[in-house]
Amino acid sequence: MTIGTILIIVLVLILLGVLPTWGHSKNWGYGPSGILGVLLVIVIVLFLMGMIG
Repeated sequence: MTIGTILIIVLVLILLGVLPTWGHSKNWGYGPSGILGVLLVIVIVLFLMGMIG
């Protein structure tokens, strides 16, 4: 597996963890999804720059 594939899998798992449908994350607000958005933007920029293959 390449580093890009591993990053995508990790981001999908994080996305599933921050969804407010789970009992432990109902009152977290926008914090986790904001952090996930920042991580997603960083990964996209690195991919477009060619640093992640």
